[in-house]
Amino acid sequence: MNKRVMKQGLGRRERGITTLGMIILISFIGLFVFGGIRLTPVYLNYFKVSGVVEGVLKEFDGQNPSRNAILMSVARRFDVESVDKITARDVKVTAVDGGYEVSAKYDHVSPFIGNVNFLVAFNKTVLIRR
Repeated sequence: MNKRVMKQGLGRRERGITTLGMIILISFIGLFVFGGIRLTPVYLNYFKVSGVVEGVLKEFDGQNPSRNAILMSVARRFDVESVDKITARDVKVTAVDGGYEVSAKYDHVSPFIGNVNFLVAFNKTVLIRR
């Protein structure tokens, strides 16, 4: 009877994860979660900038605005939205055929771990028709 019990045990394999494997898995997932936590404010700021540029488009599209009116609206909206890392002066308003191109282009550096940083480049451009 003892041999039969031993024979049944030979064909079975252990299932599951070891403690070391669990620690490695949690560390790996934790790095991604920490990266997401570090990048969330960066993208929230970009959504504010994008909202400002889209708001200027809705306000002036087809209204034959002046360049100064667009710049003043951008500055006012930046103050209201409390936008960081970019100022209203960094937003370029360029005259093009049929209107103005409003472009907010900037880079945002966010620290990650030690001397490792995330560099995120943003570019939001809209065309305001006259």
